[in-house]
Amino acid sequence: MASIGQIIFGSMIFLIVVISGLIIFILAIAFSVSQGIVESRSPSTVGNLAEDVVLDCRFLSNSGNEQFNDVSITWLKDALSGVVYEHKNKAAQLQGQNTQFQNRAQLFSDAISMGNASLLLRNVKLEDEGVFRCSVNAPKVSGTTSVNLRVAAFSAPTFTRRADGSLFAQANKWFPQPGVSWLSQSGQLLNSSTQFINNTAGIMRVASVLEDPVKEDDTYTCLIQNSLVKAIAEATVTANRVTERTYFIFSAASTKVSSLQLLFTVILVLSAIQ
Repeated sequence: MASIGQIIFGSMIFLIVVISGLIIFILAIAFSVSQGIVESRSPSTVGNLAEDVVLDCRFLSNSGNEQFNDVSITWLKDALSGVVYEHKNKAAQLQGQNTQFQNRAQLFSDAISMGNASLLLRNVKLEDEGVFRCSVNAPKVSGTTSVNLRVAAFSAPTFTRRADGSLFAQANKWFPQPGVSWLSQSGQLLNSSTQFINNTAGIMRVASVLEDPVKEDDTYTCLIQNSLVKAIAEATVTANRVTERTYFIFSAASTKVSSLQLLFTVILVLSAIQ
């Protein structure tokens, strides 16, 4: 049977463990509160080749919306030496910038004080693809978030009604090579033929003809999609012209969207315009 001394000693050890755990818990909460939040609203982004793209990065203190005066922002790219962009002491610090991003990267300077650390990357190149990391240090905020940039080439098709009455669609740049299909206004798959004409650097032009008869005042949908982007292009045929509009949907996955998912999306779009 334990003596009174052993009981007291055991109780003291238990209390020490409990109090230590509480202290650690309180310190962890206080530390997390002081760190605020650094996050991206678009952690997976698709950039269009030779155009500009924004890599989103936002920061917020846990005390709520406030103006930030002393902010340090560093953008890095995995497996690449040097910085993509660095901002300290209210100015760009580009001495250590990787040459790949010279004259192509910048922040939105007027928005930094409001918690915007997003990076504008101009003239996107294939070699830009990869994981970028945004690190922020500011009063009551410290953290890092990542953005996975995938690079593709895509453009909206233009439609022409040929002399024989067929409907022709042409999109000037796509990469990787997409698949093309046509749907009627009711969502039925139609007959078509498509050619891919290679331009420079593997970028291709898409030329597709709807082979089924075209009816006036009907809307036809040309779907162009690869593993990263799908274009839903609608063409409404009238007696005098073809009116068109295109929606782009971007995929965070590296695999193609299933045909069933795509068909379901298109049917929803078509039903909305009927």
